[in-house]
Amino acid sequence: MAHEAEVRLRGQLSRLRSLPLLRGARLSGELERLQKQLERIVDEPSDEEIWRSVELARNPDRPYALDYVERLLDDWFELHGDRAHGDDAAVVAGLGRFRGRTVVLIGNQKGRDVKERTKRNFGMAYPEGYGKAMRAMELADRHGFPLLTLIDIPGAYPGVTAEEHGQGGAIARSQALMARLRVPTVACIIGEGGSGGAIATALADRVLMQENAMYTVISPEGCAAILWRDAGEAKKAAAAFKPDAGHCLELGVVDGVVPEPEGGAQTDFDAAARLLGDALAESLELLDGMSGDELRRRRRVRFRTIGQVSAAT
Repeated sequence: MAHEAEVRLRGQLSRLRSLPLLRGARLSGELERLQKQLERIVDEPSDEEIWRSVELARNPDRPYALDYVERLLDDWFELHGDRAHGDDAAVVAGLGRFRGRTVVLIGNQKGRDVKERTKRNFGMAYPEGYGKAMRAMELADRHGFPLLTLIDIPGAYPGVTAEEHGQGGAIARSQALMARLRVPTVACIIGEGGSGGAIATALADRVLMQENAMYTVISPEGCAAILWRDAGEAKKAAAAFKPDAGHCLELGVVDGVVPEPEGGAQTDFDAAARLLGDALAESLELLDGMSGDELRRRRRVRFRTIGQVSAAT
C-alpha cells in the first residue's frame, strides 16, 4: 500500500509541476502539500535500493518484447529487414491485434541463451534495426494504426561497423519520424532504457515505465568511468542520477509507472503482461479522438519542455 501511494503521489507531483503558470504563480501550496505527504510515507531510497532497481531491470529472466507479444497480440506478423543493408535481430517489428484493434509494435529483443544473445547482439541495435523500426512507423502512419514500442536496450551498438553505417544519423532520423507521426504512439521501458538507443523509439505521446525498469542517458558503469575513472563506482553513479521509475516519473521524464508482480516481472510473465496490457490500453484510450495535428503538436511540446526550469514568482 505504501508503494502504491508513493507512485500515485509522485505522479500527481509530476503533473502539477508540468502545469503552466496560473495567475502569475505556480500551485505552490498544493505542490508543498503533496511533497510533505510523500515524505511521510517514504524516505529517499538508499544507494542499495536504487542499485536494486538497476539489477532488476537487467535481470536476464525478465520478459522480453516477444514474450509480451505472445501474450498481448493476436495474429502477429513480423517484419524483417530495412530494405538497405539487412535484418537486425536486436529489433523486432510487426503488426498484430491488441484488444480488438490493429497496432504496429516495435521492440528490442535480447536473447535467452548464448546462441540467441549472439544472434541478437545482446539487444544492442545496429542502424539496420532503426531502419526496420522506421519502416514499421511509416506503415503505421500510412494506415492509421496506433504504434506501440517496448524498449529494453542497454544502448545502441557502438562498434565500428555501426558507425560506418551511420548509427547517429539513424537514431536522429528515427526520433524525427516519431515526432511527425499522425497516429497515437505509446512507449514503455520494460527493462533497460539506455541512451540514444532507447530514445530512438521512445519519442511517443505517452511514455510509460515498468516498476523495476531503468531509463538513463548513460549506463551507471559508463558514468562512473567518466566521473571517477572507475567503473566499479557504478552504484555511486546510479545513486547520483537516479534512473529508477519513481524518480523518472517525478522528474516528468515518463508519464506513468506500470506495476509488476511481487518480486519483479520475471516472477510471473502472465501477470506482468496483463498489467502492461492494461496500461497500454489505458494510454491509447486517453489518445483516442485526437487529430493527427493535435497529437504532433502535443508531442513536440512535451519533449521540448522536458527539463525546463521555471523561476519562482
